[in-house]
Amino acid sequence: MAINQKPLLLDVDEKPEVLKGILLSFQHVFAMFGATILVPLILGMPVSVALFASGIGTLIYQVATKAKVPVYLGSSFAYITAMAVAIEQMGGDIKAAQTGVIMVGLVYVLIAGIVKMLGTKWIDKLLPPIVIGPMIMVIGLGLASSAVTNAGFVADGDIRHIIVAIATFLITSFINTKGKGFFKIIPFLIGIIGGYVIALFMGLVDFQPVLDAKWFELPGFYLPFETPWFNSYDLYFGPETLAIIPVALVTISEHIGDHTVLGKICNRQFLKDPGLSRTLMGDGVATAVSAFIGGPANTTYGENTGVIGMTRIASVSVIRNAAFIAIGLSFFGKFTALISTIPTSVLGGMSILLYGVIASNGLKVLIEEQIDFNHVRNLIIASSMLVLGLGGAVLDIAGVVTLSGTALSAITGIALNLVLPHEEAYNPKHPIHKKEEHKH
Repeated sequence: MAINQKPLLLDVDEKPEVLKGILLSFQHVFAMFGATILVPLILGMPVSVALFASGIGTLIYQVATKAKVPVYLGSSFAYITAMAVAIEQMGGDIKAAQTGVIMVGLVYVLIAGIVKMLGTKWIDKLLPPIVIGPMIMVIGLGLASSAVTNAGFVADGDIRHIIVAIATFLITSFINTKGKGFFKIIPFLIGIIGGYVIALFMGLVDFQPVLDAKWFELPGFYLPFETPWFNSYDLYFGPETLAIIPVALVTISEHIGDHTVLGKICNRQFLKDPGLSRTLMGDGVATAVSAFIGGPANTTYGENTGVIGMTRIASVSVIRNAAFIAIGLSFFGKFTALISTIPTSVLGGMSILLYGVIASNGLKVLIEEQIDFNHVRNLIIASSMLVLGLGGAVLDIAGVVTLSGTALSAITGIALNLVLPHEEAYNPKHPIHKKEEHKH
């Protein structure tokens, strides 16, 4: 996203007129909507809970940051792979996934405390680009087979599902590349709507859930204790849970990057005021609360940062009211039931693009940071992370902890980065390099 350096029309602490403010808030809801509902749809979670969690999470963030940062929190793509694997390993039970994301939120809070005491240099040392890039690639490609299956690209696949998946993919891709203004901010939403309409004409949509749903309905919360009104799950601290935690290392790096970009748009240094410790605290508590009530992890949304860059309106009150609108939508039973009727082929077509874009962003990190793969050290770190992360590697440590996928990849990359010696930069005037050149 290009950073808009023009003066803001409304600064962080300013408020628009009431009607204009409502329209601006709905614009932020539209911007986050497609991505926020896509995560629970992929994971089989209640969309109503994800909407509620995004709204309440944004309000928690605003309290933690003293309403100084115009950030909207929505469902995080980074945890899809880790949560899906945990759910699969537990035979469909969500207890490992939810407990893992709660612990991720607590890790954020812990790191916020360390940042307040020690600063941020240690984060850069622990998570340089050569570790972050491959880690993001593993996250993106970890569920590639699931996306392909949902899209219908399997033996004896239904041609209708394949057509819908391709159409959804192409609509989203064209909006991403050719869209103008606000349309470019909401490619997921337009792609889902376009794919849904095509699926409707092909007879792949069942409206019965919408007819059965009530107009007003409580969100489908899952809580870690029994109640007469909601579903429940048990807190679980096994290896499937612990495997989710290392993903926090990636999302913390993304958190810092998102706030840096937003700071440039708003001409402020949010990592200093209110400070990284407060922004991490808000993001972490919001994520823990979301998982506690049965929702996905939360993260700062680049889509909404894009809206601020485009409109030049950075008002925190606009973001806060968008959060209230999202909470209100979560109680609209017919609406959330309609979302649940979206066919898997629509999600499959979207996921092919989504997972690929996530993986490509990992590659982008390596390119932008000019990682030199002439250095064998970098080759060793990246290749070991990719093979272990995508090859189905499992490390069982004395039956106490089992590491696999993203977790094993992340820990391997961090360890290798700390222990492998740095190579001397290539210098053609160096005697050794001169000899090597002469040989060739």
